[in-house]
Amino acid sequence: MINQMSTQSWNELAVQAIHKQQISREQAMHVLRAEDGELLPLLHAAYAVRHHFYDNKVKLNMIINAKSGLCPEDCGYCSQSIVSTAPVSKYSLLDKETLLAGAREAMNRQAGTYCIVASGRGPSRRELDQVVEAVREIRETMPLKICACLGLLQEDQAQRLAEAGVHRYNHNLNTSSEHYTSITTTHTYEQRVNTIEQVKGSGMSPCSGVIIGMGESDEQIVEMAYALHQLDADSIPVNFLNPIPGTPLADQQRTNARKALKVLSLLRFICPDKEIRVAGGRELNLRTLQPLALYAANSIFVGDYLTTPGQEAALDYQMIEDLGFEIEHNALV
Repeated sequence: MINQMSTQSWNELAVQAIHKQQISREQAMHVLRAEDGELLPLLHAAYAVRHHFYDNKVKLNMIINAKSGLCPEDCGYCSQSIVSTAPVSKYSLLDKETLLAGAREAMNRQAGTYCIVASGRGPSRRELDQVVEAVREIRETMPLKICACLGLLQEDQAQRLAEAGVHRYNHNLNTSSEHYTSITTTHTYEQRVNTIEQVKGSGMSPCSGVIIGMGESDEQIVEMAYALHQLDADSIPVNFLNPIPGTPLADQQRTNARKALKVLSLLRFICPDKEIRVAGGRELNLRTLQPLALYAANSIFVGDYLTTPGQEAALDYQMIEDLGFEIEHNALV
């Protein structure tokens, strides 16, 4: 049966992952469809992999919504898209001083990575100039890893960001190639993959992740995990859909917390030495099981997301302390 595996079997998966031996698709399906009674042994095995590569350290990331709304794309999950009627703030790219203030706040929150995120299909020349100018000053004055997320990139744009000092660029796959047109039609899955390849070619670290809970099948979740392994994404944000009223996916049910933990475990087995970040929607979907997520993942966002609130930073610090884990300060690698 697909859901019958023992503690010994989970431990065998952990050994495979620690030695970077790819698990099979059948094993991947076992993880996603594990009986709930197997959840703690499964998490124990995922933790063995996480501990091998990252010990008990937790990377903190902070987002600034550098440009909100005004997006021509039709992504069904997003409150900032052209098809959304959700009441969100709409403003053009923030000025340099505001971006610098955000970086100082990231330092105050003990975040090692500061994420500059802008809505839209891709950056205009003026927007790119503004981000480049801010990044240069941040790099000169603060020990922060900078991640940019500005949409689809061309080769010359990626090169400019890299030369300015952007460490990492985020562009999520979001879902599987097969499910993609059910979520977005104004750009393609292949364009997203191409942006990540441009990022890698520029020398920036590739960051790409997924959104779970958009009507995808277990098989498609497995496809996402293997696709991220194939892309060799260094950082993998795992979002769990927050179904925002006014968006096309507003009626989706939240992901069961136990299923969310199985997804995180799956990604740890398939991408064992990568930063796996519990991202948007963790508070809503994981609820009281949030601490368990850090037995598989090794990174979280601290503070608010783009248009939805996050957990209070003090609660995140307390959660990390209660687990016996520690914040990785100024995590520049």
